[in-house]
Amino acid sequence: MDTAPPVDRALLDLAVTVAREAGAATLDWFGSRDLAIDAKADGTPVTAADRRAERLVREALARHAPGDGVLGEEEAETPGTTGRRWIVDPIDGTKAFTRGVPLFSTLLAMDDEHGPALGVIALPALDQVVYAGRGLGCWTAPGVPAGVSATPAVDGAYLMSSGFSHWPDADLLAVKHAGATLRTWGDGYGYALVATGRADAMVDHVVERYDVAAMPVILAEAGGRFSSLAGEPGAGHGSGVATNGAIHEELLGLLASGSDPVA
Repeated sequence: MDTAPPVDRALLDLAVTVAREAGAATLDWFGSRDLAIDAKADGTPVTAADRRAERLVREALARHAPGDGVLGEEEAETPGTTGRRWIVDPIDGTKAFTRGVPLFSTLLAMDDEHGPALGVIALPALDQVVYAGRGLGCWTAPGVPAGVSATPAVDGAYLMSSGFSHWPDADLLAVKHAGATLRTWGDGYGYALVATGRADAMVDHVVERYDVAAMPVILAEAGGRFSSLAGEPGAGHGSGVATNGAIHEELLGLLASGSDPVA
């Protein structure tokens, strides 16, 4: 039984405020024809909007949570002294952002000495947010709870992904033949759909910690489940599977093809 105490509600409120403000700042660049897109060392895109949003998060945390560590996508990690570490992805779905697709998100999570403590998925172009704190539930707005679907099987389930390029062919065919309805442009948006019951599963074969650090607590508090492809809990295993819980084991079984993802 999980005996970790609820997270401080003030920290969750802070996370929601910071994520929403950083996300809103990205809209200054969204849809701009003059947006400069650079390639990072790993080949993924980055823009001034990514850098600015992360800087805003770091500055806000330095003011309101001094001493906490910060791990982000665009800047070097800031070590902490409090036992808490914030994890930020300023624009999750930069490819969507640069193509004018409004499904990108700003992700913010915090881990403490007990593990995942809070998570926020802010969707600035949609003016939506999904957030959760350990022991405090999952919400889409104050007083508006979020919860997963009741879909009982992969057959008929709506399954999201950030894209199918990294999927082994065997995995793709397995879920297709099992009757899943497949959709893409997932990223953080896909996980938000699962947490709110609008989709039943979200699968990413290749992720970084900052891509999914918010998801374990969000899915748990929404009544679902998050794991790696191997069924490991937590965000540090290089892959992500989020479901309503009811279809999790069936889906993991379908994905256990043993194939290596395409790099």
